[in-house]
Amino acid sequence: MDSMFDLLTAGVLEPVTALGLILLAGFTSFVTGAMGLGGGMLLLVVMASTLPIAALIPVHGLVQLGSNASRSVMTFRHLDRTMFKYFAVGTVIGALVASLVVVQLPLLLIQLAIAVFLLLVVWGVKPKQRETSPSGSVVAGAFTTFLSMFVGASGPMVASVVFRNGYDKLTHTATFATCMTFQHSLKAVVFTFVGFAFWQWLPLVVAMIASGAVGTWLGLKLLNKIPVEKFKLLFKIILSVLALRLLYQAVMSLL
Repeated sequence: MDSMFDLLTAGVLEPVTALGLILLAGFTSFVTGAMGLGGGMLLLVVMASTLPIAALIPVHGLVQLGSNASRSVMTFRHLDRTMFKYFAVGTVIGALVASLVVVQLPLLLIQLAIAVFLLLVVWGVKPKQRETSPSGSVVAGAFTTFLSMFVGASGPMVASVVFRNGYDKLTHTATFATCMTFQHSLKAVVFTFVGFAFWQWLPLVVAMIASGAVGTWLGLKLLNKIPVEKFKLLFKIILSVLALRLLYQAVMSLL
């Protein structure tokens, strides 16, 4: 039993902390499955206070890869393949550029940019054309993938791009989850390329992914029961809360 806990702690964490992260992965996947997004950023916030800084973004990305992959598989038949195709092209470009960058962007600027972008997308004047253009999807894939290498949780930005297409609930969930799965896959490749040793964290990551798959399944069951208009309102509220939280963090860091 002790040896199992030793594996889950990666030789760094307390056993109770590792168990808490496993349970939290299930809960945050449930939140994302039921509401469309939000779980990944919540998980990142908690992991930031428990994991070594060097391991935070790559480990979080690997857990989110598993969480989004399970949601993608469960909803794949609803995927907008055209939008995903162009987003994937941009994702490859963003990952290649990020792998060459060695200086981290100022966190304050990133927080402000993401927060303002989210609020404008959710509450600003919507363009007449609802569908994201191919070039827009490529740019979104490249930009959010590049940022995700430095700040971890690009989910709200990707979700806001997907949201503009006016999808139904399941198409939105499938397209968002598949875009995020591909993005996190390339993130894992980039961090492996620059020398991060994932093997130390794999037992904990696998346990968190398994917990997340259960949470995703339960969340999708709830998603099917949420009325469309209520889903859109909840989605806007969650995006807005995340944006305001980023603004708050940026202001507090200035003060």
